[in-house]
Amino acid sequence: MKILRHYFILILSFLLLSGCPSSMGVQVPFATTPMKVVDLMLEMAEVKKGDVVYDLGSGDGRIVIRAAKKYGARGVGIEIDPELVKRSRLNAKREGVDHLVEFREQDALTVDVSPATVVTLYLLPEFNRILRPTLRKELKPGSRVVSHNFDMDDWKPIRVETVDGGQLPDHKIFLWKIK
Repeated sequence: MKILRHYFILILSFLLLSGCPSSMGVQVPFATTPMKVVDLMLEMAEVKKGDVVYDLGSGDGRIVIRAAKKYGARGVGIEIDPELVKRSRLNAKREGVDHLVEFREQDALTVDVSPATVVTLYLLPEFNRILRPTLRKELKPGSRVVSHNFDMDDWKPIRVETVDGGQLPDHKIFLWKIK
């Protein structure tokens, strides 16, 4: 049954994408990452105070806000939807970490990720594939890439964890280190 739910979510995502314009032709629909998944993503990436966490497709900002609040890391959220950028900025201010994080209205496929030590993703597989050359070229050795639910095609993760989704499908988290 869970496999059928995964396929349903993927099919629904692709149907939604077919009608959502962006500068690259499609836009990923906003879906929140549960906080237990956020926490495990940051733990797997071994985020610490000196890190700079970039979240591509940052939605409401919860990943970079959590990295700043829990670990003292700096963060940059990249989000194409201006309303979500506004919401993220308000959330950061409310959580008292607006001095550590920033949110940019930008297409995730066009961002310079070279300052990042950690990149988090919750994008569909085709976007992850498109991002691979940029991540490999711009990230320094030792930088970590963590993806929620979707792998990076033929990149072999160094760690994969599963979080129980309850009534929804389980969540997979993939971790890679740039060499």
